[in-house]
Amino acid sequence: MTQRPAPAERGAYRAFRAIPTRWMDNDIYGHMNNVVHYSLFDTAVNGWLVEAEVLDIRTGGRIGLVVETGCRYHAEMAFPDVVTAGIRVARIGTSSVRYEVGLFRNDENAASAEGFFIHVYVDRETRRPVPLDPAMRAALGKILMPPGA
Repeated sequence: MTQRPAPAERGAYRAFRAIPTRWMDNDIYGHMNNVVHYSLFDTAVNGWLVEAEVLDIRTGGRIGLVVETGCRYHAEMAFPDVVTAGIRVARIGTSSVRYEVGLFRNDENAASAEGFFIHVYVDRETRRPVPLDPAMRAALGKILMPPGA
């Protein structure tokens, strides 16, 4: 049997965004529903991109489409927890980026959930892949994890 990896700690991530949970995030079992984790990943990464001034969600010519995603759950979270999303980039391609996100409950150091998603950046109108521009590459390079890290 394969040993399940231990949750990463905050130090494994490069950028952080605090996101409060909402009443509606809880499900009938009294914890955050699994689909909410994916929404938090998306909110954290796109918020970071907007703040880094490399994504214009309203009028920019380039948008990121999610083509693959996954999540490993380690511990429960629930309203009214405040989640801190740790963000890092694992790989930068020609037009794609693999983002990895750790979700940390309140002040805990170990991730309650860890996930990834891959964006392929495309032209807003044609939906055809476009190469990442230098400004985007520079911003992503600031949170890129070294190989083997």
